Amino acid sequence: MAKAKIAAIVGEASIRKELRGDGDRDSSALASRYLLQLLAEKAPGHSVEVRVPPVGAVQVVEGPGHTRGTPPNVVEMDAATWIALATGGLDWDAAIAEARVVASGTRADLSELLPITWENPALPA
Repeated sequence: MAKAKIAAIVGEASIRKELRGDGDRDSSALASRYLLQLLAEKAPGHSVEVRVPPVGAVQVVEGPGHTRGTPPNVVEMDAATWIALATGGLDWDAAIAEARVVASGTRADLSELLPITWENPALPA
């Protein structure tokens, strides 16, 4: 059974809460999962696995996929880093330089896909 999609109004509310600095564990997890959902919609595919443990992971980017074991292209980070990258508060190169992101594989550079834009850009409201 496929995971239920997070409604935009719910996902965006959790992002707003995080960006205002008054988020909690639940809003951080929800914002992370919603932003992973948007990334999967923006770059469908199975060649890169983006992990935000323990809240979620998605496979994205067209190209050769994998069927078993650890995928050859993996990007992993904590929720705060993912939210900052996805919303434009942190640059990909800075995140790599600061070792806030672990990226392995030839397709594991997400800089062209970030930040993620969505229908309602007025988030910090």
